[in-house]
Order: sequence, then C-alpha cells, then structure tokens
Amino acid sequence: MYYYPMYVPRTMGLNNKNGHVLDFKQGDVNGDGIIDYVYLIGDKPYGEESPFRDHIRLKIIDGKTQQEMIIPLKENAGYGPALFLGDFSGDKVDDILINIFSGGSGGYTFYYIYSFLNNQPNMIFDFEKFNAAYVYEVNYKDNYKVEVISKNTNTKYILDITYKGEDYLSEIYDENGKLKEPIEGWVNPLGGLYPIDFQRDGTYELYAEQRIAGRYNADGLGYVQTSLKWNGQQFVPFFQTVGIYGGKIDGIADDITKNPGITF
Repeated sequence: MYYYPMYVPRTMGLNNKNGHVLDFKQGDVNGDGIIDYVYLIGDKPYGEESPFRDHIRLKIIDGKTQQEMIIPLKENAGYGPALFLGDFSGDKVDDILINIFSGGSGGYTFYYIYSFLNNQPNMIFDFEKFNAAYVYEVNYKDNYKVEVISKNTNTKYILDITYKGEDYLSEIYDENGKLKEPIEGWVNPLGGLYPIDFQRDGTYELYAEQRIAGRYNADGLGYVQTSLKWNGQQFVPFFQTVGIYGGKIDGIADDITKNPGITF
C-alpha cells in the first residue's frame, strides 16, 4: 500500500533553481512503500521556441523525507526527454526508464534505466552498452536477397527485397539477379526501447528496435527487434525477430538461446 506524505510536487514546466522541469512521474522508487517524486530537469538554451534541451539530469525527491538527489546523465542533450516508471527487476519496486531523442537523421535515442532501491542509484540499462553488445553484418546477396547476421547471438536472417521494386533492384542487380558489385549495409544503434509486460505478471520486459539500412541511411530495409528480460543481474535477450517493409523473410538460422548471456 502506498502512503502519500503531505508534500505537493512542483508543477510541470515551472523553472526552479535546478532548471526547467521537462517531465515528472511519481511512484515508489526506493521501496519504502511511500510515493516518491521523479523529475527530468534541464535547460532550454534556445528558449521556449526550440524543442532542444540540454544539461538534462534526473532528480528524485524522497516522499518520506523530502530529501533530493540529482543524478547527472552522460548523454544529456536532445529532444523529447521522458520518464517511465515500472518494475523491470521483479522486486515490486518501480525502476526509472529515461529516454532522450538525439535528433539525428538516424533516429538514435538515448536510454537509461535506473534502480533507486534503498535510495541507492544503480544504472541497470545503458544504451551504449547495448549498442556495443550487438554487432551485425548486412550483406547483399544474389537473387535479390540480403543477409543479416547477428554475431553475438549467432543468428542469421535472409531478407527477400524484391518488394523494393524494379527501379531499385536494377541499379544493383543484372538481368540474371546477380549483384553488379558487393554491397554492405548496416544496423543502426538502438532507436526504440519499449516497456512491455509480456507475461502480465507486473514485471516489465524490454522490446528493443534497431533499424536495418541498405546502401545509405534512408534506404531502410527493416528492423531488428530484440526482447530482453532481467535475469537477476542483467538484461538478456529471450526472443529476436526481423521485421521488414512489405517483403518477407526467407529463412532464419540458428537460435538466440544458444548465446543468451549478453550483458547490457
């Protein structure tokens, strides 16, 4: 049961000595059964007319003592900073998910998840570690196929790109479906991270999305979609798929469960 102290949090959007309030959520994040107050605060260097924010940091007010803690973020500038509170570790205490859009053409987003159990901040998800853990090869093949290989999960996907159309295909394939020259694509860093309670047990898993690019960044081929769960020490993948734009996946080789121990 939650107990609400006699405390009124600051109104969203008001400026204070620590900066502008960019987002606000409330929930028990330290595990004492009393609602705490969680903020993203930051600066508006170009004024109200610009959506860009910088010097973004996490601010937590203990609902019982009203003591404040401010946690700096490594990547602390971007657009649309937002908070989500939910239990990712299964301890029945809310964790803190932060997302900040980079604003770049690749659609990259910065994500952090903090546990604040017993008023001790502990980062349990770092988007940079996730990006470093996932290494891919993307190779165009003969007969209008693209091979996507996830090296760390030992998983291979073969994409049928005939849906891209004759104009696109004729630029890179001859009339017999042979590549005119070798072409490599790539998989972008993390672009989306969504909390989903797959098991409907009150504990959230993570659904991560990375965009597959072909000859150039705007040449999108689809997405690598990885579902992650907390195993008591780290987030590990338990399911991975590839989704593409209007085409089909010809074959999937190997199994992600052969290499589940990837640390994020």
